[in-house]
Amino acid sequence: MHRNSGGCAARWNRDAVKVLVVSHRVPFPPKSGAKVRPFHVIRHLSEHGHRVSVASLARTELEREEAAGLKRYCERVAIEVLRGPVAYAQMAARLPTPGPSSFGYFHSARLARLIRSELATGSYDLVFAHSSSIAPYVASERRAVKILDYVDVDSQKWREYVRYKPFPVSVGFWLEAVKLERIEAQLAREFDLCTCATRAELASLRDLGVTGRTDWFPNGVDSAFFKPNAVYDANLIVFVGRMDYYPNQQAVIAFCREVLPRLQVRRPSLRFEIVGADPPASIRQLERLAGVSVTGAVPDVRPYVTRAALTVAPLTIARGTQNKILESMAMGVPVVCSDKAARGVEAVAGDHLLTASSPEEYTEAVGKVLDSPALRERLARAAREQVLAHHDWESSMKRLDELIGEVFDRRKVTSLSQTGVPSRH
Repeated sequence: MHRNSGGCAARWNRDAVKVLVVSHRVPFPPKSGAKVRPFHVIRHLSEHGHRVSVASLARTELEREEAAGLKRYCERVAIEVLRGPVAYAQMAARLPTPGPSSFGYFHSARLARLIRSELATGSYDLVFAHSSSIAPYVASERRAVKILDYVDVDSQKWREYVRYKPFPVSVGFWLEAVKLERIEAQLAREFDLCTCATRAELASLRDLGVTGRTDWFPNGVDSAFFKPNAVYDANLIVFVGRMDYYPNQQAVIAFCREVLPRLQVRRPSLRFEIVGADPPASIRQLERLAGVSVTGAVPDVRPYVTRAALTVAPLTIARGTQNKILESMAMGVPVVCSDKAARGVEAVAGDHLLTASSPEEYTEAVGKVLDSPALRERLARAAREQVLAHHDWESSMKRLDELIGEVFDRRKVTSLSQTGVPSRH
């Protein structure tokens, strides 16, 4: 990554600027993957003196109410609730069009008007859009510096869904992937900088033919909040994740059917706890199996994770960083996960976590941790040390600051070359 400390980069690090953050999920409270990353960006910008406003979408009135916590960090918070029937109707209406259906889902005419009105004032210096699905709201803005944080390349996730969905549903996922690939590449041309959460996602973005400025900054974890607890239950395995998310559903169903029974032959008292909001009937029904419990939403995942012997993330569909893995590592709880899930974390399999790719391998890896307190202790200590060294939010935000400073510098140079007048940025 380039380093530059002159001109506007210095101004970015020194002076307060006005920032608009646009997010497809209310970034508060930071309890799920889609909320954690934008929240820490907002908090960082606010704590470093920048004037931050947030425009976002909520799924429910409760989520809108929870957004009140953002006022501690923001000058203004504008939240519009996505009405389910309307959102799905907009999604369906785009099926026969070149536009991605998922973009229809995230469209709110009210939010679009509000954002246009805010940007029309010309007072914003920086626009930070979290995820490609929200990018159309700000793509036409020309005065402010604009950053699009793809986080993950969504089109590639849709392509993975094709493998797991029956025909003709699989055709719909394939079509959405094709549409998204085209739009993701087009959107990149409208922004000064495009970022991802991992090196692998950045490579996927560049594979789409994106030629503009691209880079990445990692997700972090609050290691003071997510800290170890010495007491644990040697017969407890935990999975953490939103249970209205298909990859999580697929992962726990397969684990319950293909891995847990093998482990229980060796340890009859072994239990598996599924911790996550909005479990559908297909997940609730897993409680019929011996040793399986489903919590639904919990106020704090930490007590559930820290009392486990280990956590599992057996995801066959996994893009970007799995925050559940980072948080477990930070709490000193060993992780057994898929190779795909491990790619989004700066960790070495065998040193900081264990990986598996088949029911037999999961049974073997989990069994090793359960049977060896010494191995569990070694993995727990190494995992937390790795998180402290490579997934610290302060260092991640420092990297983001450097990237933003470079963008401000380029905007100044471009303005001088074209007009002879320096940009206000």
